[in-house]
Amino acid sequence: MDRPSSYQETTQEVVLPFTLTLFLNPSMSRSLRKGPHIDPRLLKKVMALVASSEKKIIKTWARDCDIPPEFVGFTFAVHNGKEFTPVYVTEQMVGHKLGEFSWTTKFKVHGGKMQEAQTAAAAAAAAPAPIAAPGKAPSASK
Repeated sequence: MDRPSSYQETTQEVVLPFTLTLFLNPSMSRSLRKGPHIDPRLLKKVMALVASSEKKIIKTWARDCDIPPEFVGFTFAVHNGKEFTPVYVTEQMVGHKLGEFSWTTKFKVHGGKMQEAQTAAAAAAAAPAPIAAPGKAPSASK
């Protein structure tokens, strides 16, 4: 007697059309038995764009979605909690999560006396030299 298939078993067949050997590596945190976590709705949108050969920005809140090889070449607008950050997927990103490339905090600068000295030196170097008036030689101070 056949047992009814669970939701996870049916989605794994639909979601994972690519070869897992290219995608999985031993340093991944998710077990090999479970496989990568890919949002089925997001994969469906990408496959629809591949079939229609379009290049649209895909908005998503799925920061925990692994990046499969099918996502390469597409731009995703990943939500960081406040706004959508555009993330263009390259081959080096395969196997990582979408949320890794959309920072949730904004880095300002480190503070302290050393930082103030560096910014003052950079401002002095970037400031233009004073221009002498035409017809007058620059005066030398004694």
